Amino acid sequence: MNVTNVLDFFPGIHSFILMEPGNAIIRILLVLVGMSLVYLGYKEKLDPLLMLPLGFMMAVVNAGILIMGEGQMGTLFVDPMVSEPGKLLDALQINFLQPFYNFTFANGLIACLVFMGIGAITDLDFFIARPFLSLSLAFAAELGTLLTLPLAVALGFSFKEAASIAIVGGADGPMVLFTSLMLAKHLFVPIAVMAYVYLGVCYIVYPYLIKLIIPKRLRAIPMDPMEIRSVTSSEKFVFAIVAGVILSLFFPVAAPLFASFFFGVAVKESNIARFREFLDILLSGSTLFLGITLGALLSVTVVMDPKVFLILILGMVALLLSGIGGLIAGLIACKFSGGKINPLIGIAAVSCVPTTAKVAQHCAMEADETIMILPHAMGPCVAGVITTAILCGIYITLVPLF
Repeated sequence: MNVTNVLDFFPGIHSFILMEPGNAIIRILLVLVGMSLVYLGYKEKLDPLLMLPLGFMMAVVNAGILIMGEGQMGTLFVDPMVSEPGKLLDALQINFLQPFYNFTFANGLIACLVFMGIGAITDLDFFIARPFLSLSLAFAAELGTLLTLPLAVALGFSFKEAASIAIVGGADGPMVLFTSLMLAKHLFVPIAVMAYVYLGVCYIVYPYLIKLIIPKRLRAIPMDPMEIRSVTSSEKFVFAIVAGVILSLFFPVAAPLFASFFFGVAVKESNIARFREFLDILLSGSTLFLGITLGALLSVTVVMDPKVFLILILGMVALLLSGIGGLIAGLIACKFSGGKINPLIGIAAVSCVPTTAKVAQHCAMEADETIMILPHAMGPCVAGVITTAILCGIYITLVPLF
C-alpha cells in the first residue's frame, strides 16, 4: 500500500498536503484562533455565549476540509456561496448547517429573532426617564458608523460594501447581519464574523480607551440611581408600540428590525408569561446557532479573500471611533451638568446591550468601588440600539442610489 492510498483514509490530512503552503499555514492558524476563542470564552474573558460555539466551529470547520467533487476543497458544514438551484438542493441535502443558513441567515431572519429576544430583556426605564441625554450620547457614539463609510469608499469599496462595514461602528450584531445581507451579501460572511468577534473584544479594548481619554477623578463621579424618575410599565408598553410604528413608517426597509425589537419590549412589559419564556428560549437558541453558523462560515477560503484584511481593519476603526465619539460626548455632558454626569456613560451609548454599559460600570468601580452608574448607563445603551437601527434604515435606503 503506497502513501497515496494511506492518505485516502485521512482526507483531512490529505487536503493539507494538496493545499498551497500559505493556505495551509493560514488554515492551521485559524484552527488555533478558534481554539483560543473557545478558551477565552470558557474563562469568560470574552462573551462565552457566542465565543464558545463560534470558536469551536471555526476550529473544526478548518480541520474538516476535504476533497469534494471535481477535485475542489470544501466541507460538509455549509456553503454560503451556492445559489444555482440544482447545486443548492444538493447542498441542502449534504451540508448539515445549509438549511439553517439558507432559511434563517440568507433572508435576515436570524437577525430579527435575536433582536426580538434582546427586546424582551431590555428595560426602557432609563432611556424614557432621560431621553434627550440618552439620544444625544447615542448619536455621538455613531461617529465610527458615519466616518468609516467615506473611509471605506476611499480604500476602494463600493458604497454598498462601505455601508455594510461602517454599520459595525454601531456595535449591534443583528444590525450588522441585516445591513450586510441587504447591501453586500457577497461580503456577509467576513463582515458578520468580524463584527461578532469584535463585539467580544470591546470588553478588552474599551477600558484602555476610557483610561486614555477620561481622567480618574471624572470616572469616580457618583450618580445616584434613585435620581432616575420612576417609569410605569404602561409608559414603556405605549412607547414600544408607538416607536415601532413611527420608526417603521420613516424607515420601512428596517421595519423588520424595529418590529422585532419593540415587539420583544412589548411582550416584556405586557408580562405575558408564556411569550416571555418562549422569547428567552428563542434568544438562547438563536445565539447558539448564530455562533455555530458564523464559526462554520469562517473557513480558510473566506479568510484568503484579499478584501478581508481591510474589512478587519475598518471594523476595528469603526468601533474605536464610535467609542471615542461616545466618550467625548460624555465629557461634554459632564461639563454642561456641572460635573454631575459621569462621562463613562458615553461609552455605553455604543449600543452593544448590555456589554458597553457593563464596561462603563466596571471602569467606574476601578476608580471608586462604591459607585453604581449602571442604571444611568443603560439609557444611552438602549438609545444606541435605536440610533443604529435608524442609520441602518438610512444606509439601506439611500446608499443604493449612489
